[in-house]
Amino acid sequence: MTNFDFLKKIDNNLYEIITEAEKLYTSEFFEQCITQTRRFGEQMCKNIMADNYRFDESFDNMLATMKDKAHSIPEKEFIDDLYFLKKQGNISVHSSTVKRDGILAFECLQRAFEASINYAVLYKKGSRTILKKQYDVNLLMTGKPSLREKYQEKRQEKGQKKIQTQKKTANKPKQSYTMKTSSKKKKPVFWIFTGISAIISAIMLLAILILTL
Repeated sequence: MTNFDFLKKIDNNLYEIITEAEKLYTSEFFEQCITQTRRFGEQMCKNIMADNYRFDESFDNMLATMKDKAHSIPEKEFIDDLYFLKKQGNISVHSSTVKRDGILAFECLQRAFEASINYAVLYKKGSRTILKKQYDVNLLMTGKPSLREKYQEKRQEKGQKKIQTQKKTANKPKQSYTMKTSSKKKKPVFWIFTGISAIISAIMLLAILILTL
């Protein structure tokens, strides 16, 4: 696993470029890692420019064109990240001395990560759930997500299952139930008993009258 797995289905070429940068970092080739993140940023620009891209157009010119068209805060943040990658990549390439700057290389990876999220959502119509992702150092160094990342993934999975269940319930036809009244009537036991007692009493009274005559 890598921090950029979400990018694989969106743009496999960019995924290959940036995962190579992560490998360079973990192997402590920090300058090469910085240069690779610059390449990553430039390729994103080319993809966005698409038909408007000219073969001889520089990274700087592409960024200037995109900056003029940027209006939203995410777009401006995206371009700021690309400017950072371009600047640090240029310094690394043209430097006369070797600087093993792991902190700067890590910042370049983080900037590339943030840029790739905005690229996926703004320009490739990726899921907005990607915006919740954060760069995981543990995943970079070991290939295994930290407990925080695992917890977030589980929460997202549960949330998606809950939404699916709610949709199924909403689409399920409602069953109607009607209450039927019982056709059986309760027998008037009290009145039957009273009637029988009255008849017996009348017979006994009649018998007494006959005997007294």
